[in-house]
Amino acid sequence: MSTASKAPVGARARATNELIEVGKTVFWALLIALVLRVMLFQPFTIPSASMEPTLLEGDYIIVSKYSYGYSKHSIPLSPPLFHGRVFGRQPDRGDIIVFKLPRDNKTDYIKRLIGLPGDHIQVKHGTVFVNNQPILQTAQGQTTIDLGGFMTKADVIREKMPSGRNYLTYSVDPTQAPENTDTWVVPEGNYFFMGDNRDNSLDSRFPKENDGVGFVPAENLEGKAQIILLSWHKGASLFKPWTWVLDARPSRFFHYLY
Repeated sequence: MSTASKAPVGARARATNELIEVGKTVFWALLIALVLRVMLFQPFTIPSASMEPTLLEGDYIIVSKYSYGYSKHSIPLSPPLFHGRVFGRQPDRGDIIVFKLPRDNKTDYIKRLIGLPGDHIQVKHGTVFVNNQPILQTAQGQTTIDLGGFMTKADVIREKMPSGRNYLTYSVDPTQAPENTDTWVVPEGNYFFMGDNRDNSLDSRFPKENDGVGFVPAENLEGKAQIILLSWHKGASLFKPWTWVLDARPSRFFHYLY
């Protein structure tokens, strides 16, 4: 009788031990994933056309979290554990950076860094001036883009910074107000960002008081976009497995972002 009564107890003990082991495995897996996400890399999907032609809607990119040090926004849900940055490093002009939108500190934005603290920034007829020096532009022809739901012609322009960094931008109408601005002076501890799709980008040219971006505090920087890992055309869906292949853009896979 004692043997029969011990069997269920032994089975329950083994089941409990197995459950504990599974729990430990899940805990360590989640902890490692959290550390990697906070300290090293984080994936993002590009949701809009504001960074075309550099980044396309549907690009799946990897952002390095260590490039500029760490802030509370490096941690999921941005807990107010500390202020400022730890191991902070100043980004380079021209970097493509993911940051928290200053007016809500929740929404992730991705733009190109144009202005560093203390810089004077102005746009004249589509040309960006940094400290009274123009970012050199070279025309690369024209293309057709989707601008707010309708197709239109856009000039393709290669911009070259004094550092030698160069990239392509789109410009539809350089006579528009966002392409002809007053001069901004970037405050200490802040940065000025612009999208490469100049007529289709809500960026630092628009003040946060008017539902824009405005200046971005250093604390809001999340990381530097490093590589396009994968890419799919608009319309691809996780719930439509055939689109994983039919709508893929393999020419953009593993594309390093300069």
